[in-house]
Amino acid sequence: MLVLFLPVFLFFLMVGLPVFFGLLFAPGILLWLNGQERDLTLLYRNLYNGMDSFPLMAIPFFMLAGELMNRGGITLRLVEFSQAMMGHFRGGLAHVNILSSMLFAGLSGSAVADTSALGSMLIPAMEKQGYTRRFAAAITAASSVIGPIIPPSGIMIIYAYVMGESVAALFLAGIVPGVLVGVGLMLIVKLMADRYDFPIASRRHTWGERGQASLKAFFPLLTPVIILGGILSGVFTPTEAAAVAVAYALIIGLFVLRTLKFSELSDVLSKAGITSAVVLLLVGAAMSFKTVVSLSHAPELLAEFILTLTENPLLLLFLINLLLFAVGMFLDAGPAIIILGPILGPVFTSLGVDSVHFAIIMCVNLTVGLATPPMGLVLFVAASVSGEKVETISKAILPFLAVEILVIMLITFVPEISMTIPRLTGFAD
Repeated sequence: MLVLFLPVFLFFLMVGLPVFFGLLFAPGILLWLNGQERDLTLLYRNLYNGMDSFPLMAIPFFMLAGELMNRGGITLRLVEFSQAMMGHFRGGLAHVNILSSMLFAGLSGSAVADTSALGSMLIPAMEKQGYTRRFAAAITAASSVIGPIIPPSGIMIIYAYVMGESVAALFLAGIVPGVLVGVGLMLIVKLMADRYDFPIASRRHTWGERGQASLKAFFPLLTPVIILGGILSGVFTPTEAAAVAVAYALIIGLFVLRTLKFSELSDVLSKAGITSAVVLLLVGAAMSFKTVVSLSHAPELLAEFILTLTENPLLLLFLINLLLFAVGMFLDAGPAIIILGPILGPVFTSLGVDSVHFAIIMCVNLTVGLATPPMGLVLFVAASVSGEKVETISKAILPFLAVEILVIMLITFVPEISMTIPRLTGFAD
């Protein structure tokens, strides 16, 4: 009877129950009906145990660092730097949007933060230059998924926590896929710009002006270098790196750039705290859900079913990509990783797929799901920021989703794309 937990959970989602409550109520009801009151107690106790983790402390710290940098005007400096480099191309502001997302990814690791921060600045600017609002919102949503792929990444920290992987290995494996997504989006924008005669954002900047823009963006751009450098050199753990990022953001905002005021800190802490609480509650609920997954023997049953389809790992990877893409349409990346990671990961590692490679496939696929209709979270954020309907953004985003799906297939069937950097640095076999 416990194997019905997933259909019941999906039913709760379809009737509009928040994911957090669905993750607890679906297994809770089945345990109660099955007479397993002792396991029911374990389920709700694991809600706290799932959050009580030192590695997970990195998530609120990274969110706080991103909020500090955004409030301190650092996002504006990244946009100005991007415009100095790419604003003279046809479709310049669309290119600026993508490049800004790639740079912002190294600060926050959050697609929602990216959409909110950059969208509030760039969507009105793009509309003023003649772009349709739905196109501006669509490119903002599509490029924001780069945030959780290029390190630091909150969902990779969650995956490493659940599956016992190296955070450093996952961070390194995400660099090239994240850049590929950005380059792919720029290529499709170039094709569309030539066809629809998109406007040029600005004149070509001189090298001196580009140098000035680079100096203004120097301290923000140093953030991912400090984070990754410290982790890879062994100076601090990923959690400590997140705390260092917060301290660095405070110093830069308050004392170096002086774009952040002490009076703003309470609001920054409140906003970061609420966002972090939502994520950690979802993680805790998903870890409780995982308890019932193991009690139901669903991983073993699913593994047997998968292997009856085919034992060809390439074909299985293709089928799993389809599954993950469908899951990403309805379920947030964090809970999806906690629920499906322990089920799917061991199956593919037993077939010879590298565990880090499978982690990146899963993380990138579910991240792209954040921008996939009908339930992609960043679509709703983009709709809120732009004032455009989700339905119209969903139509406009389809060409960009096609590019991102192509990148997913590339990293799936060409492991070297994601695995080369971790192997060269000794963080993967």
